[in-house]
Amino acid sequence: MKRTHLPLNGLRVLDAAARHLSFTRAADELAVTPAAVGQQVRALEDTLGVVLFRRTARGLELTPEAEAGLPALRAGFLHFEEAVQSMQAGQGSKSLTLAAPRDIAAKWLLPRLAGLAATDPDLRVTVLSGAEEADFAQANLDLAVLWGEGPGEMEGEALESDGFVTVRAPGGGANGPIGWPGGPDAEAAVRVADAGLAIDAAAAGLGLATVPQLLAADDLEAGRVVTEGPARPSRLGYWLVAPLPQWRQAKVRALVEALAG
Repeated sequence: MKRTHLPLNGLRVLDAAARHLSFTRAADELAVTPAAVGQQVRALEDTLGVVLFRRTARGLELTPEAEAGLPALRAGFLHFEEAVQSMQAGQGSKSLTLAAPRDIAAKWLLPRLAGLAATDPDLRVTVLSGAEEADFAQANLDLAVLWGEGPGEMEGEALESDGFVTVRAPGGGANGPIGWPGGPDAEAAVRVADAGLAIDAAAAGLGLATVPQLLAADDLEAGRVVTEGPARPSRLGYWLVAPLPQWRQAKVRALVEALAG
């Protein structure tokens, strides 16, 4: 069913003018000039093909046609307000769904979410782990952490990092490289499923793991591993990303600021 085009600006002016029975007081409410109110009323009358106001010796009066439509009009504006409040209700909540590769989720994201949750008991976060590419439409995601050179076609903010570091167990261990898919030593004799497991393998003494510095930061601080040589800059890095509609959400912006700040 095709909907009739609604002259919403004119109807809003009609409501104000009808309540005040004065173009001047309606103009004050709407922050426009009395002339603009008059123009909107005349344009609405032309659109509807009816007269809405009459000027009499006692002042402005509504016509029967205007009076007949006002109850439904005002009920409609109330429904509009309820609809807007319903759409904004999700922004008032702190319930979010995130996606991240397993290693960055375990080594970096979850510890930081735990810290945020400790200071904000209203925070509700669902973390989907394991996918290298986030499907925002199918998974109903609010935000994702991705590895790459940039946010691609989405909005994004880079997570600060020193690039790659090589780590090993504090007490020594094997000196051979530990490989992981996408890492610099993918064909090493010791290979694991991801960079997070490479850090754990290095901590266990299985060899040297060259991994994103962001992933190793907490393990380095805790002393589980130590660095071998200086960090190496990389064009690749982790990004917080989302399509523009999700990126504009207040709750998403707040979380991005907390995680990337």
